Amino acid sequence: MVSSHQAPPDDLQQPLELDPADWEARQVYLLMTGLVVPRPIAWVSTRSPAGVRNVAPHSYFNMVSAAPPHIVFSSTGEKDTLRNIRASGEFVVNLVTMDVVEEMNFTAADLPPDEDEFTWAGLREAPAARVAAPRVAQARAHLECHLVDVVAVGANFLVVAEVVHVHVDRTVWVDGRVDPVRYQPVCRLSGTAYAPIGEVFRLPRQRWAEIRVSPPGASIPRREAPGRP
Repeated sequence: MVSSHQAPPDDLQQPLELDPADWEARQVYLLMTGLVVPRPIAWVSTRSPAGVRNVAPHSYFNMVSAAPPHIVFSSTGEKDTLRNIRASGEFVVNLVTMDVVEEMNFTAADLPPDEDEFTWAGLREAPAARVAAPRVAQARAHLECHLVDVVAVGANFLVVAEVVHVHVDRTVWVDGRVDPVRYQPVCRLSGTAYAPIGEVFRLPRQRWAEIRVSPPGASIPRREAPGRP
């Protein structure tokens, strides 16, 4: 199919149809990061071979397995974080919540590799249990990780890692699990935009035994107020 627009229009008078090859890389980046939202943020802390502490946010991030737990994040180019991970084989994902969003944003700056980003961002270090990389003490949850693989994907590098230790602050724990309202995770949007999670609701899962006895569309669950599932 031929692309409907050869560059991002100011206004859409018809649906956008696009072959990504027809737009500049920056234009495609802005489109994709505007569509694939919200995204969690991996605030990745590492230690360089020289012992310099580094921490940087990565919003191409998610979990890919729970048994055993694995996460994945993507680095655009060979940055300090990736170089440190290649050298050490380990890192910490500090989960970003609303109370540390300004500090997280600051660490996206392009500090030189020999500068300690914990110091510049006013972050306190907490020791990790299974890795030598530092934890951000102000974060409410941490995933200590061992590197599994680095896969080149276009101009990016996909980092796959096993989670070998999890730390969760007691303030976000309610009735046997993490409470999303107390946790207050930050959602990455497009450009310089972020958001809290907003309204929390639940949708019960259906089974075929329930679906098959109803007319098509009649048994679709509706939103419920938050409560213990």
